[in-house]
Amino acid sequence: MEQRVAIAGFGAIGTVVARHLDRGIDGMRLAAVSARDVARAEAAMADFVRRVPVVPLGRLWEAADIVVECAPAAVLRELAEPALAHGRTLITLSCGALLDNFDLVELARANGGRILVPTGALLALDAVQAAAVGEVARIHMTTRKPPAGLAGAPYLVANGIDVSGLNAAKKVFSGSAREAARGFPANVNVAAALAMAGIGPDRTTIEIWADPAVSRNMHRIEVEAEAARFAFEIENVPTLENPRTGKLTALSVVALLRKLASPLAIGT
Repeated sequence: MEQRVAIAGFGAIGTVVARHLDRGIDGMRLAAVSARDVARAEAAMADFVRRVPVVPLGRLWEAADIVVECAPAAVLRELAEPALAHGRTLITLSCGALLDNFDLVELARANGGRILVPTGALLALDAVQAAAVGEVARIHMTTRKPPAGLAGAPYLVANGIDVSGLNAAKKVFSGSAREAARGFPANVNVAAALAMAGIGPDRTTIEIWADPAVSRNMHRIEVEAEAARFAFEIENVPTLENPRTGKLTALSVVALLRKLASPLAIGT
């Protein structure tokens, strides 16, 4: 039996996921989408094999078994609460917002729902999760982004930090993953994912740099654990539509959907 998938947010990420579903993912079918601009969303589906309805966020659960959240973090509860209260599976990319709405996990538990966080822009989350079964002394992430990809972040605005016109790299934040997720909600959901996979948002430390010398979103993660010491780096190509988002993020959601429906699953 096919599982019905609804997508919240029809921008740079949601459109890519929808197109893959429209082309065909075994065991899955696109059932509905939600978007602020209904006409634009309908136009984007003009060449789909099977166009689907554009419905309000709070009603996506009615059309789906799985709701994929690709929307702004501010609307997480609006779509997540009814979906989880009715036992749906929620795939969320706004895991930074999830840190401050962790009661949604209990809502899912009480109603047979489930919250899944894709690997997104970070490789090796499997290794972090495995290491965290034992003792972990330190997890640290350094993020470097083109200044345009950080402009307008709440932390920068609140602290009067200007990243325009830089001719050298500038460290704009150093602190915990929880603080980073609050201060840069559109930029470092990766920090929240790393924290939840490992030692939590208050022990995981983050540095964020605005770097005019880079054209890609770069992350370096260092882990010191009882079982292993390792580091990994990734350079994500930003989408043309949104420089804050890497192309790999949408593909990670597609890979997770394929994994959910496949008789063979690779990785933790």
